[in-house]
Amino acid sequence: MTVYLHEGDLPDGLDLGPVVAVDSETMGLRFRRDPLCVVQLSSGDGDAHVVRLNRPLYDCPNLKRLLVDPAVLKLFHFGRFDIGMFQLHLGVETRPVYCTKIASKLARTYTDRHGLKDVVRECAGVELSKAQQSSDWGAAELTQAQLDYAASDVLYLHAVKAKLDEMLEREGRTELAARCFEFLPSRSALDLAGWDEMDIFAHA
Repeated sequence: MTVYLHEGDLPDGLDLGPVVAVDSETMGLRFRRDPLCVVQLSSGDGDAHVVRLNRPLYDCPNLKRLLVDPAVLKLFHFGRFDIGMFQLHLGVETRPVYCTKIASKLARTYTDRHGLKDVVRECAGVELSKAQQSSDWGAAELTQAQLDYAASDVLYLHAVKAKLDEMLEREGRTELAARCFEFLPSRSALDLAGWDEMDIFAHA
């Protein structure tokens, strides 16, 4: 495994293929309080690319171009948050997308454990460490431990997707999952518009 650190943006000409695993690191979990700091990506080849963003300008045209490229599927775990952060700070609507957390909830109905660590353990046979999850992602320099943590969040998503796709197909829920993924950027837009705590489809 090699972790490549990029300052500000992805390098020109980098081709990460038709399916790219994507995750982000922020200073917290509130959209307008906590800034977007880092975006990590992997093509599924065992390497990861970690972009330390220039705040507050977020001048990253190559990254933005990738996020909106209709020919590249962006693969997330709990993409609702990352997609919302990209909408808010980068000004782009990320499409098309696939979310392994949604796929897990549709396919792995025998459990309520759908966090990344549990899903990767079962679907990819890898034990993830979450020790750096709450570290300072806005620091002037990222530590090697932070880089390794960021990489681990995207390195196994392709393998997880492959397993979940098999399970979705087996249970007859592939098309339902696809419709959920299509709606996901709109769900993130609802979060940003103030409906983050409300299910507008609920009766109450």
